[in-house]
Amino acid sequence: MLIDLLNLLRGAWNRLREGRYATRGYLAPLLVTGVMFQVALAAAENQMITWGEKIEVATGGAFRGPWRMNDSDFRYVDDPTVAINEQGVVGVAWADQARQDIFFQAFEADGKPRFEKPVNVSQSPRIFSWLPRLVMTSADAGAVYILWQEIVFSGGSHGGEIFFARSTDGGRSFSHPLNLSNTPAGDGKGRLTRDFWHNGSLDLVMGPEGNLYAAWTEFEGALWVSHSTDGGERFSTPLQVAGQGIGTPARGPSLAVDAAGVIYLAWAVGEDRAADIHFATSTDYGRTFSMPRPIFSTEGHTDAPKIAVDSNGTVHLVYAESPAGPFQRYHIKYTRSNDGGRTFEEPREISGPQTELASVHFPALGVDDKGNVYVIWELFTRRVPHPRGLGFTSSGDGGHTFAPASVIPGSIPAGEGVNGSLQGLLMRKLAVNQAGALVIVNSIFWANQGSQIWLLRGQAGGP
Repeated sequence: MLIDLLNLLRGAWNRLREGRYATRGYLAPLLVTGVMFQVALAAAENQMITWGEKIEVATGGAFRGPWRMNDSDFRYVDDPTVAINEQGVVGVAWADQARQDIFFQAFEADGKPRFEKPVNVSQSPRIFSWLPRLVMTSADAGAVYILWQEIVFSGGSHGGEIFFARSTDGGRSFSHPLNLSNTPAGDGKGRLTRDFWHNGSLDLVMGPEGNLYAAWTEFEGALWVSHSTDGGERFSTPLQVAGQGIGTPARGPSLAVDAAGVIYLAWAVGEDRAADIHFATSTDYGRTFSMPRPIFSTEGHTDAPKIAVDSNGTVHLVYAESPAGPFQRYHIKYTRSNDGGRTFEEPREISGPQTELASVHFPALGVDDKGNVYVIWELFTRRVPHPRGLGFTSSGDGGHTFAPASVIPGSIPAGEGVNGSLQGLLMRKLAVNQAGALVIVNSIFWANQGSQIWLLRGQAGGP
């Protein structure tokens, strides 16, 4: 019935725009009514997400001892990331802190796990492996690609290297990990100040031609990009895109690739109370990038961008902004570009009123083949410094309008539980396939009780 009503409203609005009701002086009131119908129609369509039941991915302890580098006593599961292919197969990668490794599990379209036990990806049990990113192909028993931060101490002030592994058998086994960074500069760190940073400052995407693109930042400030043209067997020498000399340190890179192979790269910066989101593109498959530039100049502090491009070539961007500066009250903003990133629309706030929240931050973004846009973010309450729950909105008209912000069903943990990641909140918790199937992962930490990673499926378009 709701679908029929929406179609009826859409038809009425189209007839109104065509002038078929412009008689007897009724045009003005009908236009006002039509605009109201259009807004109501967009809002109703945007909310039509059918959510499934949560699936438990992994469980563990909940003990976090003092930091003693790789000798630290950490016992919990954390840092999940997710991908979904066109057949609806979902992949989840996460960190098991007790075992100090990255693990992978695939879930079939019916929700059943593919493997009896999760597969060890990093295979470095004496070195912490954190905050992975994941890409899956759609072929039967297709490829799985995973990028993560390995806490290797190689002579610099901070530990961190960027590692990569691939599977050509649907995730049943993985190649020996490759070190893509090979520097002592603390790779994977996203620095806000000399005393505060987030781990997980990295990203991984695949282009339409099958090339892989990896981006990461280091504590010292540089932003690097490397690419592979042979399915991850080898990667290019990393190219420094930003963070040169005494400039502000780059943090939180996000990658997207359009149907023509153009690469879009967005990132935030640290050591700047009025930080802006920066942007660059590559039209030669990652061999060179355009001169970095801020997308907008704001008086507030912007952070944690996520970028995506739809099948029409529209570039979508979300990020967090705090008018009062870093470590204050943030909200989520959205903008888009219809000219390949040359210009962007005036940003709009999409996270809605926050009367019961201390802040919202760290969005994730996905688009489907119809140009529908999906956004989630972390919810911060006034009781604890860690986030508790996930916010959500969607757009059924390519980002023109968004549904009222809501809370992901079942995402607020019971009792005193908090969201991961305890290593840093630069993560990718949302994935969307072309058909509008979306998946969300999250980790929960109940101090001295237990930890859990869960998966939630959703489908655009209603029942």
